Amino acid sequence: MLPEETKNLIGMSTPERINEIENGAIRKFADAVGESNPLYEDEDYARKSRYGSIIAPPGFFGWPKNPDKGSALLVEVPLEVVTVMEKAGYPFASVVDGGMEYEFFSPIYAGDTLTNKTTVTNIRERAGSTTSLVFINMETVYVNQKGNTVAKAMATMILRSINQQKEQANV
Repeated sequence: MLPEETKNLIGMSTPERINEIENGAIRKFADAVGESNPLYEDEDYARKSRYGSIIAPPGFFGWPKNPDKGSALLVEVPLEVVTVMEKAGYPFASVVDGGMEYEFFSPIYAGDTLTNKTTVTNIRERAGSTTSLVFINMETVYVNQKGNTVAKAMATMILRSINQQKEQANV
């Protein structure tokens, strides 16, 4: 059973991160994911479109402006969550990506600057087939330089305790 202090983690957020969206990075991302839509790489085509310029493919939120100030991951776990979960016997040695969902509100343009932060929305424990698992739900909100929310990413991380893994190995 999760300790009481884990309930206090709901609503905790990471510091804000700033990501820059540049043409070259948009092209590289589109190439990496096999996306050939000319909106992501052809200036002339994009200028004539309803968007008026190059836009980013869904799921590309740029690169951190200050990479030394945080992770380039789409969703980052607040440090306080790591500390409390480790004290509760759930260190992050065994983490599974439980999935991610996106909600898009408006296009992200080359030249945009996005501010984002991740907030813990829920923590729950559930019995697995061999041990209990902790599910941490988080939401990352991306806001452009105009103050408009352009996207949200909802992620689930699944944790398994090292202590429980050791106990299971000894059985």
